[in-house]
Amino acid sequence: MKFILVGPPNSGKSTLYNWLTGSQTKVVNYPGSTVDYMSGSLAAHWNGPGIEVIDSPGTYSLHPKSEDEEVTLKLLKEKKADAVILVLDPTQLSRHLVLALQVQRMGYPMMIVLTMKDLLNKQNIKLQLSALETQFQAPLFLVDGHLGGGLDALIGGLKKFVHQDFSFNKNPEPDLDHDIQESLKLSALVVPQAGSSMEKVWGPTLKIDQVFLHPFLGYISFFAIMFLLFTSVYWLAAPVMDLVESLFLSVSEILIAQLPESLWSQFLSDGIITSFAAVFVFVPQIFILFFLLSALEGSGYLARAATIIDRPFSLIGLSGRSFVPFLSGYACAVPALMATRNISSPREKWVARMIIPLLSCSARLPVYGLLLGFIFWNEAAWKPGLVLASLYLISMFVATMAAGLLNRFVKLEAPSFLLMELPIYRMPRLKTLFLQAWNKTKSFITRAGPVIFVLSVFLWLGMNFPRYNEEIHDQQTQLEVSYLGIAGKKLEPVFEPMGLDWRGGVGLIAAFAAREVFVSTLAVLYKSDEEAGDTGLIEKLQNAKNSEGKLIYTPAVMWGLIFFFMIALQCLSTVGVMVKESQSWKLATLQLVVYNAAAYALAVIIVQILRATGVS
Repeated sequence: MKFILVGPPNSGKSTLYNWLTGSQTKVVNYPGSTVDYMSGSLAAHWNGPGIEVIDSPGTYSLHPKSEDEEVTLKLLKEKKADAVILVLDPTQLSRHLVLALQVQRMGYPMMIVLTMKDLLNKQNIKLQLSALETQFQAPLFLVDGHLGGGLDALIGGLKKFVHQDFSFNKNPEPDLDHDIQESLKLSALVVPQAGSSMEKVWGPTLKIDQVFLHPFLGYISFFAIMFLLFTSVYWLAAPVMDLVESLFLSVSEILIAQLPESLWSQFLSDGIITSFAAVFVFVPQIFILFFLLSALEGSGYLARAATIIDRPFSLIGLSGRSFVPFLSGYACAVPALMATRNISSPREKWVARMIIPLLSCSARLPVYGLLLGFIFWNEAAWKPGLVLASLYLISMFVATMAAGLLNRFVKLEAPSFLLMELPIYRMPRLKTLFLQAWNKTKSFITRAGPVIFVLSVFLWLGMNFPRYNEEIHDQQTQLEVSYLGIAGKKLEPVFEPMGLDWRGGVGLIAAFAAREVFVSTLAVLYKSDEEAGDTGLIEKLQNAKNSEGKLIYTPAVMWGLIFFFMIALQCLSTVGVMVKESQSWKLATLQLVVYNAAAYALAVIIVQILRATGVS
């Protein structure tokens, strides 16, 4: 038997899917987060072999306004399942029953699941479920998606559900006015004295929203929360980062002590371990960022953030729907570009795709961490934390300004709109938050790991061959006569205006495979330039000198690099996805060239101005 879960956004549908299948699919509180569908078998511990569950994107009706809603309609029209499990929020039945009536007209056998059971029990609200059972001729179950209450009864219902042929109506006539009136009548029967009953459930949420949705205080709250979030990333991660760095250093020292001195031991220590250590030391920051973002999602706040952003976004031709891919862009541009499918306006979709690479994704975090660590060496953690938060806000500002500029040159059409039901504020489960943060962090590690390993091998080979002299261990000379050194010096004039020598230039080129590789590349290059043990990458950079004996990395150069990485499009995966989503190589190539040229010009201007004003 195949069951398809159908329900509005924020109804608890994806949470139910996770309970049924044992999956750890991301659950969020805003529309458009799912632009495809998930399919899985009933988890083994439910002992229900042969039962498959499909999680469709949330939709308010079967008259789609965006690509994610079209996915649900397509699944139903193509008869992908034997029955439908309607997932509805009993606190918003007057609206959610519209969808239920539309699905019923398609002829599907149904089961109805009402979520938020814990909230109803807490306020002692009794539902008259017989009205729904009579209307839909379907078994009905109450479930607590937060803690899993009521799932045993639902599983029992799934096992007893008998496969049946049904009269399928692929294209039922739309009757929205009738559906709205009927849903209002039904909800009044199900929830007697609905107004006073639901006021108990919604009371705390409405009080909080007096601040978070206030025309003035809402914006202050939004920027304060974003500021605290990104500042906490730096502050909370600092002790763990020190621990990770010490762990990698200990592994390197043990390896050197156990293996005889040879090219092989040098490769493992200076190539592989040094490369991975340079990037993975920032994994705690990435985990904390994902954890805090998941907490905001799970609490219901980010739905409010989308409504807060809707008005200022409208000034640049976007809507609150663009906030979803915007937020995803802070994790990774790849899923963010895919999330633009839920934007109904082609013009807004095009503008959003063009500006998403400007948002500071998690791959930039290791780079920012290194550069800010250099600038604020041995200073209080709140200082780099404050700048880090500012960088994220600046990237959003730059992206919105770019959107406004692009909007002026794109043909106008009917404006996009934001339709959203705001969920009740809830305390997210810590287990869920940890799982979501860990899965995203693991994805970062598995994506970055192979790239780092392959480039580490090529970098080490390029640095150590041809051999200068097998008997003389002059690492600096070996580096200069190596293949990498020769190639880097030919390109050095390009990077000199940014204040870099050939080694920094090689790092920037390697970063096109993945931004975080910039850090591991510098770690490998400057490991070979240091004979007196491991003193840390930042200290190596502080002492690095060019051929004229002058310090290479100064605050001016580091500020130039920060803004270079903020603007530059250095992710080949992003380019590939842009080609797929836009169906245009020309557009993706234009984006790649323009952003990197702008980043280079901006970095040169910043470095030269800072040097002219006395900032070395």
